Amino acid sequence: MIICRTPFRVSLFGGGTDYPAWFEKHGGAVLGFAMDKYCYISARRLPPFFEHKHRIVYSKVENVKTIDEIQHPAVRGVFSDMKVEDGLEIHHDGDLPARSGLGSSSSFTVGLYNVISALNGRIVSKKELASEAIRIEQKVIEETVGIQDQIWAAYGGLNRIDFLPSGEFDVRPCIVSNERRQELQSHLLLVFTGLSRLAPVMAEKKIANLSARESQLMAMREMVDEAEAILQDSGRPIRDLGTLLDQSWQLKRELADGLTTPLIDEIYAAAMGAGASGGKLLGAGGGGFMLFIVEPDKQATVRAALKDLVAVKIAIDNVGSKIVVYEPSGLEYA
Repeated sequence: MIICRTPFRVSLFGGGTDYPAWFEKHGGAVLGFAMDKYCYISARRLPPFFEHKHRIVYSKVENVKTIDEIQHPAVRGVFSDMKVEDGLEIHHDGDLPARSGLGSSSSFTVGLYNVISALNGRIVSKKELASEAIRIEQKVIEETVGIQDQIWAAYGGLNRIDFLPSGEFDVRPCIVSNERRQELQSHLLLVFTGLSRLAPVMAEKKIANLSARESQLMAMREMVDEAEAILQDSGRPIRDLGTLLDQSWQLKRELADGLTTPLIDEIYAAAMGAGASGGKLLGAGGGGFMLFIVEPDKQATVRAALKDLVAVKIAIDNVGSKIVVYEPSGLEYA
């Protein structure tokens, strides 16, 4: 049995500039962090006693004889691309719900690639993990996705990521003191709207609008520089980051129809009215989790204003995708 733990992510600034249709022309950048909530994937070689060859357990249970029969697109894509020949049993568990704006699909792909590589006796670098997950999602599965989620899932950390027109990416940790990091974490409030959505659907809408939303995306990209400066200046209050996040959210709302909803707007207004300095809907839009920047002494008031929503305490993950259990030996058959 081998188990891989891969973090979900929080994208703070620059979202939308990580789509190839944008950064191959303009370049791009994002700032955010991997968080201490995870996707767990376990894998083992399946004994040859069953009618099925592969067993995949997630929100569904699939018992199949061939890779082509697998319904889960990431599992089918990874198995096919990595040329899986032995029967495998894969289990997925997540700390937070899927389709909720936290990059869970990419965390799954990164984790699955990592665990199968380990099952084959290979140690995979963070660069390879991210790059291969990007390639599989964009070229093999052919989903409309950006490339920031896979990078945070693989690398972990509080980072600035730059996307180059060449297609390469550069991951640069945000160099801040431990005290500043703790200060940031104390201001975070993550709440679940109760709505879920398919990220590629929302992404297609945003990509279709890229050429008509150049000014918004350029401004959102510039906010990455300002946000990084705020974090690295211990003399500036974290609430300034919230103010900037509010400005970013107003721009993000303009990127595509359906990105926000009346319920999301109501939640946002309630949090801001109760003392949040800023916030945003995470991910491609339409539902999922919302993040707010709230000063510690105002957190109780904001939580009370959002009392009908599930709030989640989060911190920064510093490790990225990691093999946490490695026991590859099993039964051998003649």
